[in-house]
Amino acid sequence: MKKIIHKAANRGKANYGWLDANYSFSFANYYDPEKVNFGALRVLNNDTVQGAMGFATHPHDNMEIITIPLKGTMKHRDSTGNKFIELHTGEVQVMSAGSGLQHSEMNNSPSEEVNLFQIWIFPDKNDVEPRYDQQKFDASARKNKLQILVSSIDGDVKNTLKIHQDAVISRIDLDENSAFTYALKSENHGLYLMVVEGEINIENEILEKRDAIGISETKNIHIKAKRASELLFIEVPMQF
Repeated sequence: MKKIIHKAANRGKANYGWLDANYSFSFANYYDPEKVNFGALRVLNNDTVQGAMGFATHPHDNMEIITIPLKGTMKHRDSTGNKFIELHTGEVQVMSAGSGLQHSEMNNSPSEEVNLFQIWIFPDKNDVEPRYDQQKFDASARKNKLQILVSSIDGDVKNTLKIHQDAVISRIDLDENSAFTYALKSENHGLYLMVVEGEINIENEILEKRDAIGISETKNIHIKAKRASELLFIEVPMQF
C-alpha cells in the first residue's frame, strides 16, 4: 500500500477578495512539484465565492470537470447553448470540455456565499463533443453506505453522472464509531479521499476536516469514523 497525506493546513491558498480558494494540487499561481496530480485526478479545489461574484467566461478543453456545491447555489452558462442554469447544494454538475467550450460560473445569490468542490479529471478520450449534465442526490441515500455520484460513460452504473474516464466519485456519511471498507476497481486504481466534515482513522492515519489522503497499490481500504464524518471519494486510474 502506498499513501500520500495532504493536511488541510498545507493546501495551496489564494484570496482574491471575491474568491477564497484552497488547492489540493498545483493550480493557478500555486505550484508544488510534489502536488501536481494523483493519477488521473488533476484538480481538487475547495472554493468560497462571495455573493454575486464568480468566474467570468473562460475556455476549457479535454478535461472532465465536476462541481459539488456544499453551501449555496451556483449558476452555470456555456457555449453549448446552455443559458444560466442553477446548481444547488445537493446537486452535482459534470462538464466534458472535450474539443473545447466557453463557460462561466457565478454565485446565484447577491449576498450569500457559496462553498464548493471543483474536481478536474484527465479524460481517456480527447476531442469528444462537449457535454453538460447535472443531477440531484439525496443525502439520506449515503447514510453509512456508498453513494456513487459520477462514473464512466462506458460503464453500466445507473443513476450517476457520466464522464470520459474509468473513474468513480462517491460520498458516504458515517455515524460515529462506524466502519467502512472501500474496494478499489482494480490494481491500477487509486483512491483520493477528502474529509468533508468529521474525523476518521484510515489505515492507521488520523484525518480531520478537509484533510486528504491518496492511497494506491492495494485492493481494500479500511475506514473507522472517530466522529460523525462526511467523506468524498475520488477513485481514478493511476496510469492513464
